[in-house]
Amino acid sequence: MQKFKSVEDLINQLKPEKPVYCIRKNSVTTASKFFQKNFPGDILYAVKTNPHPSIIKTILDSGINQFDVASIEEIKQIREFTTTAKCSYMHTIKSAGSINKAYFEYGIKTFSLDTKEELIKIIKNTNNAKDLELFVRVAVSNEHAEIDLSKKFGALNSEALGLFRLAKQYALKVGLSFHVGSQCMHPISYAKGISVIGKIIKKTKIVPDYINVGGGFPAIYPDLIPHNLVEYFNEIKKSLKNLKLEKMPKIICEPGRALVAESGSTIVKVNLRKKQKLYINDGTYGTLFDAGTPNIVFPSRMIKETSNKIISKKMTAFNFFGPTCDSMDYMKGPFILPNNIKENDYIELGQLGAYGLTFRTQFNGFYSDEIYEVDDDPIMSLYNKNISRATLVA
Repeated sequence: MQKFKSVEDLINQLKPEKPVYCIRKNSVTTASKFFQKNFPGDILYAVKTNPHPSIIKTILDSGINQFDVASIEEIKQIREFTTTAKCSYMHTIKSAGSINKAYFEYGIKTFSLDTKEELIKIIKNTNNAKDLELFVRVAVSNEHAEIDLSKKFGALNSEALGLFRLAKQYALKVGLSFHVGSQCMHPISYAKGISVIGKIIKKTKIVPDYINVGGGFPAIYPDLIPHNLVEYFNEIKKSLKNLKLEKMPKIICEPGRALVAESGSTIVKVNLRKKQKLYINDGTYGTLFDAGTPNIVFPSRMIKETSNKIISKKMTAFNFFGPTCDSMDYMKGPFILPNNIKENDYIELGQLGAYGLTFRTQFNGFYSDEIYEVDDDPIMSLYNKNISRATLVA
């Protein structure tokens, strides 16, 4: 992968016509080291967030050697780098064939479930294996999350009691897990989730081997400024202590967005300007999916690619339209950019290390696989408050 000193350097040398995706390995290392230093347990990287080989390698090199996987393909991607890293199959709904293949071909022994049917499927397709680690995922409130996952996953409290007792009979080790939703904006959500876990432990009189507090740890965006991550970790520590267990289970988490969001950005080119509408060469069918339906406002900046280019100090709020012929290829924003931006200008959109690459399609023939490494800082950072090259939304 070709490497550039900065985004400006890349633009000046390549003058790209297609969207360009930039990877910052240093950002991944910084976030990984932060989690390892401050989180009170083990860290499983959520592979779905960004499975690019350079990201996986950087995660491993930073010291994280456990992975939350959701498919056979994700297991394969990890096994290309390491045969020793632990992969936990944390998707609660899996096909019989994928369970069988994960266990017998790839040695996966850790599975998640939220129904009796899934438990039976796991037992049957591992041939009643005696070395399983089974996690019962419990439904909890996603009230503070920007993206609610509670409608699809998690056993209700009443169902979880029987399911946890049943899983205990068939597993070598058992765990209880929950997920507070993606981009969780308040630490209290983790306290509430741990409280639900505590009630299950109390009623079943079974202390799990693991408590998995899931993912949901936030990244920073212009209109979504979260609490310091240390506050999330402190809330988790306090809530675990309040369970008053004689022996504390092993604690794990599954961060994705918080680990890799800052590592990625996309450089787009303006194809046309219509007043406060900018028509750009990437969109919701490309790396900017989350700017569409979830309406995440990515930090943006106009790139000064030539020394004689004047960038206006007057800022204007813009909407974006992507390159496809679908009117859903629309990003409301607002994206705050210099007022004099025009056709052929370049814009960098940050925080796309999470889900930017994974959501791309080839709809309408608009697809770019131009990926390069850059050495400069991200536009915004949760880990270095001195970094902010974005105009915040009022």
